[in-house]
Amino acid sequence: MKPDRIAADSALTALAPLVWGSTYLVTTEMLPPDRPLLAATVRALPAGLILLAIGRTLPCGSWWWRAAVLGALNIGAFLYLLFVAAYHLPGGVAALVMAVQPTVVLVLSALLLKERITALHATACALGIAGVGLLALTPRAGLDPVGVGAGLLGALSMASGIVLTKRWGRPQGVGLLTFTGWQLSFGGLLLLPVTLIGEGLPGAVSGRNLAGFAYLGIIGALFAYAIWFRGVERLPALTVSMLGFASPLAATALGYLVLHETLSPAQLAGALTVVAAVVLARPRPAGNARRRRKPPGASPAPAPVPPPGRASSPVPAPTRAASPDPAARHHDNCPDT
Repeated sequence: MKPDRIAADSALTALAPLVWGSTYLVTTEMLPPDRPLLAATVRALPAGLILLAIGRTLPCGSWWWRAAVLGALNIGAFLYLLFVAAYHLPGGVAALVMAVQPTVVLVLSALLLKERITALHATACALGIAGVGLLALTPRAGLDPVGVGAGLLGALSMASGIVLTKRWGRPQGVGLLTFTGWQLSFGGLLLLPVTLIGEGLPGAVSGRNLAGFAYLGIIGALFAYAIWFRGVERLPALTVSMLGFASPLAATALGYLVLHETLSPAQLAGALTVVAAVVLARPRPAGNARRRRKPPGASPAPAPVPPPGRASSPVPAPTRAASPDPAARHHDNCPDT
């Protein structure tokens, strides 16, 4: 992959966590109080149904249960736990708890994707957590056990979803928006009965509440998840997860600009540390790695010359196609559309 393509894909993917960084502000300032299930459901389900109506393609074969699993991990469980953390913790502290996600992705990638854990990747994860800690922990930061537990489980859910999305890929012939719609719909449908039973509907909804729900559904779900899953396809799993550190950066910046919170020198140092962690985790072009392994001045070995009087026999064509990678094996489950 070319360096300019890597930079462009990374920059576009980072827009999603930048948008998600506003979730904490919108939740506390615009949504009805103590309604995490309702917030998660309204954010996911309408956006998913809109994308399904546009794509007009349903899962088939094994992709029914795969889409359901991905929808639960990436959307349903994650959004609920995210909003529980947002309601019980200050925005920065919630972001700090969720910052363990890249470390979980690093371990799961080694187990499921057979990716090697390098010292550089481990250092990037440690720097990211330290940077978010400097960014988020203030003297007024409170640690509610329910919020901390929800944040940790949310990080585990999203990390598992990223790695499984990377492992399974996307069905051949199914567009990115349709694939995103599957997951948002499954996640929203999973949340809907739990919301109706556990919380019910509010007695009154203000125009401010509706504006908050619309923002989270259209910008925070439909737009953000589409570019996020695009990034999961094109970039390494750890790189995508590290880009999630843009979320606490956005939350801190919005707190400064909208809520007039002050930024200490430690928080500025934390922001720079987070940026350094993301840079360390960026993917390296494969071509550069091959050039580094090739000794200077080396030339390719000459082709063998057949002895005089004997014609070289052609190499027989293979009788069986090579086995595709694990993700590609499932691409033929759905027809092209």
